[in-house]
Amino acid sequence: MEWVLIESTKRWGIRMKVSILCTDPKHPVIDSLKGWMIEISSKGHFPSLVYDKADLRGGDILFLISCSQMIQETEHAKYKTILVLHASDLPKGRGWSPYIWDILSGADQITVSLLEASEPVDSGAIWLKTKFALEGHELLPEINEKLFAAELSLMTQAIEQFDSISPMPQQGDPGPYMTKRSPADSQLDPLKTIAEQFDLLRVVDAERFPAFFDYRGRHYLVKIEKVEK
Repeated sequence: MEWVLIESTKRWGIRMKVSILCTDPKHPVIDSLKGWMIEISSKGHFPSLVYDKADLRGGDILFLISCSQMIQETEHAKYKTILVLHASDLPKGRGWSPYIWDILSGADQITVSLLEASEPVDSGAIWLKTKFALEGHELLPEINEKLFAAELSLMTQAIEQFDSISPMPQQGDPGPYMTKRSPADSQLDPLKTIAEQFDLLRVVDAERFPAFFDYRGRHYLVKIEKVEK
């Protein structure tokens, strides 16, 4: 991290080395991350995106997004701080895909937390939080668009406010740990109405984990698409 004159703004600012670790190269967030990297590069920073922790080279901040690899002391030693994006109002919602479980429970507002990587998982001190609203009609691509925008906003704030943020320890009962979703969680009940199962249809990944049901001895996939009348 160093102070430099940023050409795009003609102001002095901190130039930081920022790494992003996302262990799923096919994750829908990747395109958004690449666009964000172009944006912060224009501000004088040095971002990099890797899909395996073995490729991390060190720097100021490491952001973990949809990362399934365990972060060890080896990685901590390479960075001033390691931060995790987590889509819940921590300490509530620790675990896997909390915003999906929240939507299935009827939530119309999602909180996204930026926290320090620590053990146990999702228990680190909170740097920042933000929220976004849902209107109840959004399908997964639209939900993800709002989620990714919130995550990238937190990442930008973390860089811009790096020296002024005071991390806050998590307090309160974290509640139940959110379990990892599996293809079986996309199963529909053919005896229930569409309205009863609409939130499930909204959050299934049509490409990786499509909705399905079994009926009269056959297996059926269901895909939903929003169109204008």
